[in-house]
Amino acid sequence: MVGLLKKTTGLVGLVVCESLHEEPDVKKLEDQLQGGQIEEVILQTENELSLARKMMRWKPWEPLVEEAPDNQWKWST
Repeated sequence: MVGLLKKTTGLVGLVVCESLHEEPDVKKLEDQLQGGQIEEVILQTENELSLARKMMRWKPWEPLVEEAPDNQWKWST
C-alpha cells in the first residue's frame, strides 16, 4: 500500500492495519463494507473464523450425548 491513509483508529488497543489486500483506498472500502473502520471489520472477521473453527470441533449439529434437563432451554422470568 502506498503510505498509510490514517495514523490511528481512535480506538484503544486497535492499531491501524498496514497491509490491506488489493484496496489502496481505505475510506472507499470502509464505505462499501458499512461495518466501521477496516480494522474493526478485520478483527470481527478473525473472531468469526475462530468461532467457526471451534464449532467444527464442537459439532453442535449432532444429537446430545444425553438428554437435557426439562428446564434447560427455558428462560427464567
